Amino acid sequence: MITPEEVWKLEECLHRLSDYHNKVSVNFKGAYPSRPYETTLRSFVQALTKQTSKIAVIEADGQVIGFCKIDLSESNGKLDHLIVLDEYRGKGYGERLMDWAMKTFNEFHVKHIEIKVIAGNKALHLYENVLYFLQKEEGVPSSHLISLLG
Repeated sequence: MITPEEVWKLEECLHRLSDYHNKVSVNFKGAYPSRPYETTLRSFVQALTKQTSKIAVIEADGQVIGFCKIDLSESNGKLDHLIVLDEYRGKGYGERLMDWAMKTFNEFHVKHIEIKVIAGNKALHLYENVLYFLQKEEGVPSSHLISLLG
């Protein structure tokens, strides 16, 4: 977990996420970031301070190589950001972050999970697999939504 004072460590990941979205987005290439990184980081600090969000990080070689930000509101949850830097993909870090998100949603009794994914994102299968598992294997009766964004 990351504290509000450590949020600045996520900036490189946000830059890389924008670069990735600009490469793979079907309809919004070149549109990222949609707001300045500083604004996004300030919103993270506010959400962590208000305890409406949680952020888990993965670190290697002294730097943040991935993070997952989730939002919590009563029985609703949103997977807001999940990124693993390119050079660290395929090593299970994304799955670890997704597992953390699902466990945290469970701890907070979340019944509805929203995930927005850029159309063209190679990790779409990760999100689909987790939601399929929740519905079929765990018997979770809640509703889940994956929205594809351009």
